Amino acid sequence: MYSHSIANLEDIPQIRVLMASSISTLLGELLNDHQLEAAKESMGLDTQLIEDGTYFLVKNEEVLIGSGGYSYRKTLFGGNHTPNRSDDLLVPGKDAAKVRAMYTDPSWIRKGVGSYILNLAENSIVQLGFSKAELMATVSGILLYEKRGYKVVEEIEYESLLGNKVPMYKMEKNIHG
Repeated sequence: MYSHSIANLEDIPQIRVLMASSISTLLGELLNDHQLEAAKESMGLDTQLIEDGTYFLVKNEEVLIGSGGYSYRKTLFGGNHTPNRSDDLLVPGKDAAKVRAMYTDPSWIRKGVGSYILNLAENSIVQLGFSKAELMATVSGILLYEKRGYKVVEEIEYESLLGNKVPMYKMEKNIHG
């Protein structure tokens, strides 16, 4: 039903449209305006994932319906604009690989797109020698991740530069090939 490809830099405009729609609609239904501002600052496009070849596009026929990926770098969440980034490499077998930047077109939620992306990411992570994955979940994604075996290990409040706060959930999962 779905097909996927590895994102490239030419896909960025299409990815930005998907991200904006997903954030505004899916999170917009669950957060107030101040929380949504903080969420938008904490999320977004991280071109390092595209440059590393670790970011997937999921399509139904030729229509982009989801995106997401993984990273073997230390940054846990956020876009190019998010503070506290690190491009330092993780150590397979010691560190947890990161599941990153998952977005679904609002008209495709609850249809397996997120699970499809997680399968792609987790399979790739295992092939790189990692045995654990971690991610930072939003209120709109936490249920998917819990159903897929991720456990909350820390609840945080991300504070935006404007001082607005949004809840986020650091989650982990042991993965095996």
